[in-house]
Amino acid sequence: MVVGVHLTVCEFVISVESMALKLEDLLVEEKVLYVPPAEDVVKALKDGLSKNFGNVDVSVVDCPDLKNKPFSLAAQGLGGSPTIVEVGGVPYLLPLVNRSKIYDFKDINRMTGINPAFVVGAGAGPFTYAGVNCELVANLVVENDRVNSLTQIAKLKDESKGDEMEALTLPDSESTYALMGNLYVSEGKPGKVFKVSCSKRTGKDDFVKAARESLLAGFPGKAIGVGGTFLVTNSKVKQHVMPDFSKTPLNSDDDVNRWLRFYDMNPPLVAVGTFVTNDPGLNLRVIHFHSLSDHGEAGHYHYDTQPDTVEYLGYFNLGTRVIRVDRPPESSKLGHN
Repeated sequence: MVVGVHLTVCEFVISVESMALKLEDLLVEEKVLYVPPAEDVVKALKDGLSKNFGNVDVSVVDCPDLKNKPFSLAAQGLGGSPTIVEVGGVPYLLPLVNRSKIYDFKDINRMTGINPAFVVGAGAGPFTYAGVNCELVANLVVENDRVNSLTQIAKLKDESKGDEMEALTLPDSESTYALMGNLYVSEGKPGKVFKVSCSKRTGKDDFVKAARESLLAGFPGKAIGVGGTFLVTNSKVKQHVMPDFSKTPLNSDDDVNRWLRFYDMNPPLVAVGTFVTNDPGLNLRVIHFHSLSDHGEAGHYHYDTQPDTVEYLGYFNLGTRVIRVDRPPESSKLGHN
């Protein structure tokens, strides 16, 4: 005789949420980031990006309403208590997954002291919800434990039948994520931001790497944190989607690249994430951006595939601090591409 176990929707949500680690049980560290004068940032970005793109324009502007298309983010702006947050890390995924590393966005208010908190960024999605490992494109507002989410996940549809992927928008009721998160957190207020427009890539570096290298050159030795969003048009973009967790250890970059599924995804794509110039001793991932769309494609941004025609439009802010949560005891260079 088979005895069935029936859970109501409410009971299922509670059971999944109970799997999330408690914030009070996690190590939370905080350090101040260097915030250079805006005019110096503009110059450094212009000088550096011009070595990699044929057309470059950088300026300080009032942030447009990012809730509007084509960005369609969950809040208007990037202003108010700008903070870089990194949770977990790649060592919880590789060489083998640590399935206990489940986090909850409902902790973000206490974690940062920001309420409401507008959160965008890249990470690993809630495998407890998706049923498999997946990419996370965080795009949500959390206020007093209430979640308003436009977050997307990207996963393989059915790994047994091939590599077809799908992008899904998470419901407000699903607030967990897993393993790692590189997040830009603010009050979502309007305000001044850095507008960066680039087209016709002439160098070998992708857009984010080129921007980071620009600030590294302009402010050597300084720990600067940048977060925000950029739009890619007029080029397909090389991106990856993680399949389900590997059953065999992934011990090298070759192992990781054979495991990942790579796609040339169609524009327009809206990427969100963070980068830092120098790690102030917190074992940070220096670059991590994921992109979402309204046409069913999402994933981890690598680079544009049509450099002669590509166009980038980005809006960014500088974090005044970095908060590091649940730092892995070991570091890993695997899977950071």
